Amino acid sequence: FQHHRQLQPRTTSATPRGPDGLSRTGHTAVAVCLGFILVAGILNNALTLLVFAKFRCLWTPINLILLNISLSDVLVCVFGTPFSFAASLCGRWLIGELGCKWYGFANSLFGIVSLVSLSVLSYERYNTVLHSSQVDVSDFRKAWLCVGGTWLYSLLWTLPPFLGWSSYGPEGPGTTCSVQWHLRSPTSVSYVLCLFVFCLILPLLLMVYSYGRILVAIRRVGKVNLLAAQRREQHILLMVVSMVSCYMLCWMPYGVMALMATFGRAGLVSPTASVVPSILAKFSTVINPIIYVFFNNQFYRCFVAFIKCSDEPPFGQGEELPALKTQQSEALHIQRQASSSSSQPQLPSCSRSTIACSHHHHHHDSRNILFVHYTP
Repeated sequence: FQHHRQLQPRTTSATPRGPDGLSRTGHTAVAVCLGFILVAGILNNALTLLVFAKFRCLWTPINLILLNISLSDVLVCVFGTPFSFAASLCGRWLIGELGCKWYGFANSLFGIVSLVSLSVLSYERYNTVLHSSQVDVSDFRKAWLCVGGTWLYSLLWTLPPFLGWSSYGPEGPGTTCSVQWHLRSPTSVSYVLCLFVFCLILPLLLMVYSYGRILVAIRRVGKVNLLAAQRREQHILLMVVSMVSCYMLCWMPYGVMALMATFGRAGLVSPTASVVPSILAKFSTVINPIIYVFFNNQFYRCFVAFIKCSDEPPFGQGEELPALKTQQSEALHIQRQASSSSSQPQLPSCSRSTIACSHHHHHHDSRNILFVHYTP
């Protein structure tokens, strides 16, 4: 077991700085960052869970995926971050080798669940927006399968280190634990490569594809000069840029660091240099609820009602409380339906919440674009 001596509790409180270690000031700075992540992550995600529990109007299939993201993030904050926070305060790992393996496994498990859930969420939004006629927005069975699938997929990639495909051990200055990126054995190298591709790159590509298609569809709606469509386009663009940017900011440095440690020359990534990517990855537990939930108008109104201790979320004049089977949180429907067999294309029926239905002719075929704003 690498650096086993760092995992043994010691009676001295001071930790001298090694050739690649952190000074006392460095450990304190890391502890401050982790302390903020611990408190803010628990508060943000616990508040999200409480709001979901209080307001039944939020109990929709797609919101189950949002709930899964908050659940996995709060589990990281409860079962992972406190150990690295305490270790940074003391300048050494405190709970031994088994605790190190548990920490590495738990952080990897919950982190991958969150990452995969983000990509599943983007794909479900894509399906609902561009293939609304084929999507049953009240299908809780599919939503539960998606949630269960994220956990099974994560277990598929986090259990192998216990079975001999790579291993969990100390990371960075010895106050956190993770997959042993620096090992150069064929099994470890292959595991790191697979983890990078299947748990980081593929979810990112799915997010970019899904949100990119949504943006293209919304821009087509905007071309018919609908003011509401233009406002919606700006809102979705801001949300998409924020989602993808924060995903890359939080996780890509950690993934690149892991690849450099695995495939670069020995010592290329020092323990000190690995601290920042590790903290950024943990910071995702704080930022996820803000971007994925507070960008949601429906949730934001419920959040305001929760803060005011109200039993009913505030809705604007003429708006109705959404039922359980209303659309997903963005409250946006765009449907493109080819109508080559009819000279008078039929639009899908529009509910009372429809903002605008418009024809959009493109080249030789006629396409109907339905822009529906469900009361969020």
